[in-house]
Amino acid sequence: MQGKTRPPATSGEAISRMDHYVALGLIGRQEVAQLLGLNVTDLTCLGHVMEAGDEPLSAGDLAALANLTTGAVTGVLNRLERAGYAKRQPDPADRRRVRVVADPVAARRVVEVYRPFYARLAALFDDYSPEEVAVIADWFARATVEARAHLDHLRSGEPPSAAPADPAAAGGLNPPMIKFPFSCPTEGSA
Repeated sequence: MQGKTRPPATSGEAISRMDHYVALGLIGRQEVAQLLGLNVTDLTCLGHVMEAGDEPLSAGDLAALANLTTGAVTGVLNRLERAGYAKRQPDPADRRRVRVVADPVAARRVVEVYRPFYARLAALFDDYSPEEVAVIADWFARATVEARAHLDHLRSGEPPSAAPADPAAAGGLNPPMIKFPFSCPTEGSA
């Protein structure tokens, strides 16, 4: 597939569009979690468990992936087990550790909720060349690393770093143009 010509966009415009997508995604995740009788953190952890598939995660692995403490993951696993979404099983290599596996029936329910959205996204990706999809995938992987580093910094208790005074040093962003915190447009606004 040949990529299409796309209108130019600045990094600030791209970040703004990302903010809108993320904000809508947060609301969507809350809706899905509520539909499934979970909270957002438990749904996020269940997603990691399901993604692991035939290589079940340890509780520690899950804590690292979800950026949670092991104590918080214990609570998540307790709730997922009570709700019938996952179970702990002994690690065959080390009986002191547990692995977390999704209940197959419950996992199918989750997949059915997400299937229509993922089909829409797949159709959207079909509009991009393989090279463009590679750039998008690379950006998401790298942005995840940056988001994790920022979260770690926020949790460290250190004050936030000052934004560079030179917009070029901020990757071309003009900090006064960025609206923090993100605010959703009101109904009827463009």
